[in-house]
Amino acid sequence: MDIVTGNVGWIEVICGPMFSGKSEELIRRLRRAMIARKRVEVFKPAIDERYSNDEIVSHGDLRMKSQVVNNAAEIVDRIDWRSEVVGVDEANFMGPGLVDVAQRLADSGKQVIIAGLDTDYMGRPFAPVPDLLAHAESITKTLAICVRCGNPAKHTQRLRGSEDLIVVAGADMYEARCRRCFEPGIPKQAEMDFVKAKVRNSPA
Repeated sequence: MDIVTGNVGWIEVICGPMFSGKSEELIRRLRRAMIARKRVEVFKPAIDERYSNDEIVSHGDLRMKSQVVNNAAEIVDRIDWRSEVVGVDEANFMGPGLVDVAQRLADSGKQVIIAGLDTDYMGRPFAPVPDLLAHAESITKTLAICVRCGNPAKHTQRLRGSEDLIVVAGADMYEARCRRCFEPGIPKQAEMDFVKAKVRNSPA
């Protein structure tokens, strides 16, 4: 059962491509809430084990302890309803149920801060973040730097590997690209170069 307090809740969404500082900004806001002596809880999806099993971690190695959940519904089951601020990282791995969960938390008087990708490797809207944007009181769009030309980057370029929608990886498989340099999908030349390099570096 949701516990409704006298506080007014709201939703903040931090979105953008990989390497744009989303997790760093999420951690910054959560730390400010802790300094203000607010009760804070943090959640991350179990699928994301890139840097830590039980922390949210920025690419710049800022870290914060978090609870690990398999889906958004588990947040409702595990949350301490006395918490005033709820942080969620990697929203794009949480599924569409996160929208209703965020709404319930905000309606119960909590400040809900969510970070995630807003587009996928094809440049398409990446659920559930676009729907969260429609419900949010505050939206922050972060931009990275295009590795090809140095312009502001809004896309996450997948360099190789699977064509599945969700593939958890880091800088070895993704890079930030601007609108001009972005190639939806997997660049064929990059894939070929990767295969050649792998063959060339294989033991004789």
